[in-house]
This record gives sequence, C-alpha cells and structure tokens, in this order.
Amino acid sequence: MKKENIKKIVKDKYKEIAISGASCGCSCNRAKNISKSIGYSEEELKIVGTANLGLGCGNPLAYGKIKEGDVVLDLGSGAGIDSILAAEKVGSKGKVIGVDMTEEMIERAKENAKKYNVKNVEFLLGEIEHLPLVDNSVDTIITNCVINLTPDKAKTFSEAYRVLKPGGKIYLSDIVLLEDLSKEQRNDKDLLSGCVAGALLKEDYLNKIEKAGFEVRILHENKEISKKQYNGIALESIMVELSKN
Repeated sequence: MKKENIKKIVKDKYKEIAISGASCGCSCNRAKNISKSIGYSEEELKIVGTANLGLGCGNPLAYGKIKEGDVVLDLGSGAGIDSILAAEKVGSKGKVIGVDMTEEMIERAKENAKKYNVKNVEFLLGEIEHLPLVDNSVDTIITNCVINLTPDKAKTFSEAYRVLKPGGKIYLSDIVLLEDLSKEQRNDKDLLSGCVAGALLKEDYLNKIEKAGFEVRILHENKEISKKQYNGIALESIMVELSKN
C-alpha cells in the first residue's frame, strides 16, 4: 500500500476518534480500563480526565526519567494524555511539545490542556516523519503506540535523533510483531489504523532504531496485550529506552 494511502487511512480514523471522543466507539469506562491495564495509575487517569482515549499500549511516563525543567517532545500526542502528565513532571521551568498529524486531535489536546489549566504545553500540527523542531532542541522524547502507524519508520527514528539533544533519551511504547502477518492482514484498514498492519517484526523494528544511531535498552515486554486487545495476533507491546550519545 502506498504511503499516502496509509496516512489517509490513519488520519481519517483518528479524526473520527477525536470527534467521537473514544476509541472504536468505546465508552469512557472502557478507555479507563484499557489504560489501567497498560500501566496508568488511578491518580494519573484522574489528572488527565478526558485526555484519555484508551489508545496506548504502555505508559512511557512510568519508565521515563523526566526531570523538572526538561523540554519533552511527545510524538503522536493525540488528545494529550502523556503530554499533560509530562507537563506536571517538568514543572513551570520546563515545557512539553506535542506533535500530531491530525488537526482534530490537536484541537482536542488544546481543549484538554485549557480545561485542566496546563500552561507549559503546546501542541503542533505535523508529521513525526518531518518534525517541526530544530536540531538538538529537546531533552526527552516520549511516544506511545504511534510509530507503528508511520509508513517510514526509519525516517521517524532519524528525525527523533535529529531533534534530541546529545545525552537525551526516548521512552517508547509500541506494538511489534512476533510472527509476520498475511497479505490480507497487511491490507486490512482496521488493522492498519489499529496499530497492527503497519507494525514490524520485533527484530526489524529494533534494527531500525539502532541504524538511526540509538543505543537500545528494552525495559518491559507485554505479551498479554495480544489476548486483551488484539484477538490473539502474534504480537507484543514493548517499552524501550533509546539513548543518543
């Protein structure tokens, strides 16, 4: 499938989610249950409120070593759940920048930041394959179940490396495949927008990260997510720390 077609399918789906306010027609309770099952605490979910759409596959903030005063970039920021949590960690001296390619998600994230009086965060419309930031400008990057949606993952990792300061880290949660998909699965629009059809085999995914220049450390692997959210497809979510020397 062409890159342009993949992006359109993903954008259309997440536009629909942003407008409806829930993933795949799920209720707020279902979104809450999904987020709790992948590592968000009750306290965190109270902080973010309606910014939680139940779209992640892990909690980068549970592993990320974010310090007060840091500049944090959230790749594929959605309705703002991780950006809002990161904003609390960096404090008034720090800043969080969320980037998302869906206009409706950006608007929803801005509304949530205003609703919860989060002033040290901004949301930018843009593709994570072409980040609207200058070189060496952020201390930490977080991203949650987003890179699997991008057609050019090598470019995404290259861009992340470019904007990250030397010594900076990425805390990344994403879906990787444990077995290859069939041609039919690869071309399934629902699986594509649902974080499966665009995912890579685990080894290929990690190789692309290393080729971009990062040191890789796997922090956590969750195979149970396959049964809970993905109908038993041979996949897992991984939480990875990437370091730029």
